[in-house]
Amino acid sequence: MTTGSMIAWDDTVLPFQLDASDIRGRVARLDGVLENVLKQHDYPPVVEALVAEMALLTALIGQTINLRWKLSLQVRGSGAVRLIATDYYGPTDDGEPARIRAYASYDKDAVDLTGPGFRQIGDGYFAILIDQGQDMAPYQGITPIAGDSLSSCAETYFAQSEQIPTRFALTYGRSTQAGGAEHWRAGGVMLQHMPKASPLMAKDEGATREDGLMQAADILDDDEHENWRRANTLLDTVEELELIGPAVQPTELLVRLFHEEQPRVYDAQPVKFGCTCSADRVRQSLSIYSAKDIGTMTTDEGTVTADCQFCGAHYEFDPKTLGFEAETDAGSSS
Repeated sequence: MTTGSMIAWDDTVLPFQLDASDIRGRVARLDGVLENVLKQHDYPPVVEALVAEMALLTALIGQTINLRWKLSLQVRGSGAVRLIATDYYGPTDDGEPARIRAYASYDKDAVDLTGPGFRQIGDGYFAILIDQGQDMAPYQGITPIAGDSLSSCAETYFAQSEQIPTRFALTYGRSTQAGGAEHWRAGGVMLQHMPKASPLMAKDEGATREDGLMQAADILDDDEHENWRRANTLLDTVEELELIGPAVQPTELLVRLFHEEQPRVYDAQPVKFGCTCSADRVRQSLSIYSAKDIGTMTTDEGTVTADCQFCGAHYEFDPKTLGFEAETDAGSSS
């Protein structure tokens, strides 16, 4: 395999369908996207890993949204890792890349640098939000944090809120190729049973999990459940190096895992790191404040400053140009 064919699959999401099983899925590979997301911040490794997992989930889930839509994932918890937030911006036009950004908020003094990251989130919730554009009501779904990873939280969300059996197999970490520098890579597979005409109708009332949350057995009939079990058994055989690449192409991986399920692939979706912050957006967010409120935000140097949590961009404003009582037109910002 040539180096070019390996790189061609970096920072892409490949949708596919298993025709023999009525199951759809996606294969994602993140390289430069993940490196750009993480280099914006100085996170400890335990927090970096959580952000990497969340970014990979965002790429896999976000691929299904329409052009120009925005999908956001959020995990809020009571532990040392208080918030992990990601945004996926659908392509502006067919063939254009989608954009991903992500950040985390955590207590530097409380985080355990050697302990498992997921346990440091604590109790809280996993949320998916979809912004469909101007004049459209946003969609929001929330489920409690469950399982032992962010991917298991996402699986619970789809079973509980959408009643669609979903499975993730993910891997991520620092990778080094011969002659290259160490950098972040991530790869994963997402499986979903195709929803019925009315996906919100469960097979039975009540859930079989002890915590009262739904699982595949509550949603699928016997034949569907057998197809789902078989596909999951095949996915269980995947190896981390197959997921993360780049030596194994996603199409080769699908044939290796699911050749008897008749995999059919669609056009791959490119993704890149991208932030939408701007001085105008900051001004707009501050337009609801009075001159007195703006005064409380003004520094000793006589400016109002703002930093983007996603990309680290720094903005400075003349306070007289801010709020609904602005005295002058917008001045310069940086």
